[in-house]
Amino acid sequence: MHDSRETFVPHAFVTGYPVKHSRSPLIHGYWLETLGLEGSYTRQEITPENFAGFVSGLKSGESGFVGGNVTIPHKETAFKLADCPDALSEELGASNTLWMEDGRLHATNTDGYGFLANLDAAAPGWDRTDRAVILGAGGASRAIIQAVRDRGIGEIHVVNRTAARAQELADRFGPKVHAHAMGALAEVSKGAGLFVNTTSLGMDGDAAPDFDFSPLASGALVTDIVYVPLITPILRQAQDQGFAVVDGLGMLLHQAAPGFEKWFGKRPVVDAELRRRILADMEAHR
Repeated sequence: MHDSRETFVPHAFVTGYPVKHSRSPLIHGYWLETLGLEGSYTRQEITPENFAGFVSGLKSGESGFVGGNVTIPHKETAFKLADCPDALSEELGASNTLWMEDGRLHATNTDGYGFLANLDAAAPGWDRTDRAVILGAGGASRAIIQAVRDRGIGEIHVVNRTAARAQELADRFGPKVHAHAMGALAEVSKGAGLFVNTTSLGMDGDAAPDFDFSPLASGALVTDIVYVPLITPILRQAQDQGFAVVDGLGMLLHQAAPGFEKWFGKRPVVDAELRRRILADMEAHR
């Protein structure tokens, strides 16, 4: 218990293993600075075998944290250890945001929120379509599928090298979601207004296969959750074929906002200066 005569200063964290690459401290530090708030946000590198103990310290108050972000490989365990995971976390089976409230550990997943907020900010009206194509069926695709479905897109086609993995997601997220092997990509892309890459293709400048985006609807949007490089090979191909694109950096920035509000009490804004600072850091660490 902190002394009521003292000003309580909230401390939050990002934990993963490894976590040294995380840019979350830059994001939250910028918001603390610009909003004039006291508090801290630090990296906590915790091994899988020590994660349950870390969460116990969070629940007991011994850690001194009010909550934090959780990244790979702890998201599924964080969900399981939370006292009050919300409906988004329940369906995903994973949480990336934790906070203490009334003595209980609450959990949510803000990845889908970040994805939608990025598109809403960069390409308003993107959701005026009834068909989306999502490339990849790994862990990163789950929150994207959930978010696109919850936004009201009627047909969501998940295309993956292994059709069985795509089918697992179709079974999880309901009748709007359809599973396909890679060979079906051109067919299911016909008339789609949104194409999302959730795979690691093109990450860190690696080559990506050639994609023909011509079956997409004429005003379709292509986006990528990879943001290093900012314009991935897939986005470059889409641009060259005349399609609008949105990079993945905004998803990282926007997904951070709900947690910040929980821990520090004010809703932050994703602005051009924050984006500039993250881009400068990316450039410095190429």
